[in-house]
Amino acid sequence: MDLLPTFDGVHTAAGRLNGHAHRTPVMRSRLLDEEVGAQVFLKCENLQRMGAFKFRGAFNALSQFSPAQRRSGVVAFSSGNHAQAVALSARILGMPSVIVMPQDAPATKIEATRGYGAEVLLYDRYTEDREAIGQRLAQERGMTLIPPFDHADVIAGQGTAALELLQDHGPLDALFVCVGGGGLIAGSALSAHVLAPQCRVYGVEPAAGNDVQQSLQTGQRVHIPVPVTIADGAQTQQVGRLTFPIIQRHVHAILTATDAQLINGMRFMAAYLKLVVEPTGCLGLAAVRAMGAQLRGQRVGVILSGGNIDMARFCALLQNVPS
Repeated sequence: MDLLPTFDGVHTAAGRLNGHAHRTPVMRSRLLDEEVGAQVFLKCENLQRMGAFKFRGAFNALSQFSPAQRRSGVVAFSSGNHAQAVALSARILGMPSVIVMPQDAPATKIEATRGYGAEVLLYDRYTEDREAIGQRLAQERGMTLIPPFDHADVIAGQGTAALELLQDHGPLDALFVCVGGGGLIAGSALSAHVLAPQCRVYGVEPAAGNDVQQSLQTGQRVHIPVPVTIADGAQTQQVGRLTFPIIQRHVHAILTATDAQLINGMRFMAAYLKLVVEPTGCLGLAAVRAMGAQLRGQRVGVILSGGNIDMARFCALLQNVPS
């Protein structure tokens, strides 16, 4: 089994990312603080390069390729944000990239991935196995496969978002992170465990796809059907084999949020902070607002994971749920 990443890996990744990734801003909202009764710090990874935290893990992984690996290039599979992150990182580092994406992925994510220079191959997420497709392509073309979350260098890179939040704003009492395959929360938990050991780390996944919550309850990785949710970045079917033990060790609890809560979070961010945040990016915010009084008087961090969503889709979602 591959060695699990450590905080040292996160710290080293931060050095590699310096000058390449944005040190994204942390925003506050007086209205949100009053609603929750806490000081809430919003880490805006929707303002990261290519619009999501995924750039951190992808660039950290690809930047360590050997000259031979760079010549052959990288293959990845993703519903969108990891796809764009790998494509952009490959472009920066001067290597070819092939990305396997579901045919129902948001059009803007497919277009952006192609725009970064990647070859995009589409598949049916309900009938085909993206991992098997990626492995076959890697073998046939001699490329290196970089998965979206279950890779030590990817996890370490993702952990730099929480690292920055804690470095820039000090210890937190609680940190809320969205959960798909677990790369972001695993890396975040590694950072929080060292920099703010008293901080409770909460993962938040879609109510329709709570495989990580089930996995923690049973003590083993649970596999579920593809979740039907607007949070397309969290439609994973099983937590990673590397991310799960880190979650077991360092995450306080896994919570869930409904699609309606995500839409209300998107509306809040657009109306009061003038930010476009995709549904997956609002998972942590939704949980904070739902917990409310339980967080009173605390310092609370939330990682807004991304902002990649079609504008027509964004507007349609906001119109379909009452305020």
